[in-house]
Amino acid sequence: MDSEQLKLSSRKWMIAAFTALAEGPSSHDLAVHHAGIAAEHLLKSYLASLHPALVVEGKDFNSLLHATGHGAHASVPAEQVKTIGLAEAHARAQKILRKRMPVDQRALGPLANARNGVAHSGMYDRSEVNAVFTTCLRLIDPLLVELKIDTSYWGRYESLHDRLLEENVEAVRVRLESKLARAKEVFSERYGHLPQKERELVLGTIARVSPPGYIEHDEPATCPACDSQGWLSGDTHVDEDEWAVMFTPFVFTCPACDLRVEHEELEELGGLAEEVKLDEPPTDFYADWEPSEVRGSSWDGGPFHNF
Repeated sequence: MDSEQLKLSSRKWMIAAFTALAEGPSSHDLAVHHAGIAAEHLLKSYLASLHPALVVEGKDFNSLLHATGHGAHASVPAEQVKTIGLAEAHARAQKILRKRMPVDQRALGPLANARNGVAHSGMYDRSEVNAVFTTCLRLIDPLLVELKIDTSYWGRYESLHDRLLEENVEAVRVRLESKLARAKEVFSERYGHLPQKERELVLGTIARVSPPGYIEHDEPATCPACDSQGWLSGDTHVDEDEWAVMFTPFVFTCPACDLRVEHEELEELGGLAEEVKLDEPPTDFYADWEPSEVRGSSWDGGPFHNF
């Protein structure tokens, strides 16, 4: 639970991950495993820098006692403290950092799966190695800024870090252009033969169908491929300074042309990825909460809106 110790540990694991990556495919299992541990330890370092209790299992009272400086009352030694894993550490850090953390829960998937797959069964997706590494690098970079760690963290692999990210950006742009071209083709096939008024009527009906509610909140937005109404899906939180609900989009979907963009693809579309202040006040938006409960709690703007 010591932030400085976790910083050092993260760097050691990251250097070991790069070393294994450079050794070639025979060591790629070690590479993705070590990258996952490096990311987990740096996430925990950031959380522990705020308070050690943020890296322990919230339901384990003995662990909370140790984390809050009351270990003398615990019934187990400090060595048996239960801490959170990679996914939960990321989820907690993302709630604090918001848009400063460019890797959302879904984007974390390949990294978490590779790390756990190698650790528990010696298995990983060989086609995902580059995706795992670029996800790890994108996750770690903002944490280095928050923790005031310079680029020496990457050791002799700083140039490889830069090259992997550059290649990833280019791959994202190519993938996005392909999706946009396909979406335009789908739109033309579906609606190109319809007269203007009939097309507008059909599209108006389709636009009212929002995506499945597996993400907390949806907002309408113009599709960059077909100019129809699509939907941005994401999370919300409260800006306490402005006392306003802020919407952070993660995914855009269009029911008219089937376009779906997320993660870095959404960032490439510029304005669609920007955080938006909603008109509805927090007390109305989060209708399940009484004003006194919201104001007086440590609430972080979690998913309490009804859909």
